[in-house]
Amino acid sequence: MGNPKAFLTVPRQEAGYRPIHDRILDFGEVEQTLNTSDRKLQASRCMDCGVPFCHWACPLGNRPPEFQDALYRGKWKEAYEILSQTNDFPEFTGRICPALCEKSCVLKLTADAPVTIREDEAAIAEAAFREGYIKPAAYPRNGKKVAVIGSGPSGLAAANRLNRKGYDVTVFEKDEYIGGLLRFGIPNFKLNKAIIDRRLAIMEAEGVTFRTGICIDLPGLPPDFDAFCICTGTPQARDLKIPGRELKGIYLAMEMLSQQNRVLAGQTFRKEERISAKGKKVLVIGGGDTGSDCIGTSIRQGASSVTQIEILPEPPAGNNPATPWPQWPVVLKTSSSHEEGCRRRWCLNTVRFIGDGKANVTGAEVEEVVWEPAPDGGRPVMKPTGKKEIIRADMILLALGFLKPEHPVYPENVFLAGDAATGASLVVRCIASGRRAADDIDSYLKNKGK
Repeated sequence: MGNPKAFLTVPRQEAGYRPIHDRILDFGEVEQTLNTSDRKLQASRCMDCGVPFCHWACPLGNRPPEFQDALYRGKWKEAYEILSQTNDFPEFTGRICPALCEKSCVLKLTADAPVTIREDEAAIAEAAFREGYIKPAAYPRNGKKVAVIGSGPSGLAAANRLNRKGYDVTVFEKDEYIGGLLRFGIPNFKLNKAIIDRRLAIMEAEGVTFRTGICIDLPGLPPDFDAFCICTGTPQARDLKIPGRELKGIYLAMEMLSQQNRVLAGQTFRKEERISAKGKKVLVIGGGDTGSDCIGTSIRQGASSVTQIEILPEPPAGNNPATPWPQWPVVLKTSSSHEEGCRRRWCLNTVRFIGDGKANVTGAEVEEVVWEPAPDGGRPVMKPTGKKEIIRADMILLALGFLKPEHPVYPENVFLAGDAATGASLVVRCIASGRRAADDIDSYLKNKGK
């Protein structure tokens, strides 16, 4: 590194978010960025550790010490070239990845002040687009065709790698736009959709064919392809089948999030179809990232109040001795959406939904629960306490995760990638899975017939 002792004198500096009073008025990205000088200083904090755990923690195997050294030296093009060797879409992960690398950074483990790896990654990707380092390239064709079913992060990664290996790649998407989870599941205030379109234009110019509005029958895959990569994600959300579920005003989280993204893309919906929190008391059931996205979206739609409940206990802030490294630190996470105005509660199990005489939801009955250690040392046991109350709400959003999809037995030339293979996971893991699937398909087709 150019300055191996910079971590001693340069404190961690995050770009932070736009002011709350400003950002809740629109769906623009909430995260800001540092100027070039400060960004280079942040990159200088990387110690180029003898054993860089950030490599190990990243599902993609990114090499932060190397690309941050280049960034510190002002070699932005070199930094992008290093980054793009392992990550097809750093402009995505630089915005929405939970930064597994930072949780394993030696400065995190010793001083609780990791290098700003994720923000540096995003800055490098933006500089590469801005300066024209990213240009369509031509790749020799090998005469073989591969179909990618689904255009989320795993599908796009698989398509990108296969195309560069010389295959004629066609991506089939059932929805009207390419992008899958990136397009419909993540709010614009976290990932502006122009960022997706910018990358798709490059891929299309390099030879990838995109076909939208086509629902492929998986047991009956289209003919004339040498191999298939199924990247259909986890389309089935986990529901809450309790009394009152049929009431009006109760929605799965993705119903609201995907519709809002479509509205921002210019689509219109009839009044009776529109899912809007304007003027409503919103209850979000589920404490994960999807629940957080529902909070931010509800606030921007004009909700009068937002409450989020979680069945699990409130985790400790900052440090959790129960989940030491190398485990993922289960600590209290406060997102930008939480900061915008939300009441958060834990250890509440939803018992039933309550409605008025017109079949509209008016609230939810919840019961306080406690979690006790399992006798065999396994998963803690949830026990009801009998303490019940009613939380008033005009709109209830269910953010309870997704069910792992089941697949039929496929022919040997069919490969699975991303959430379709593993169940719901992170975007960065889906990209890594798509890359591995592309390598597996390449190996299969090269060895076929030998």
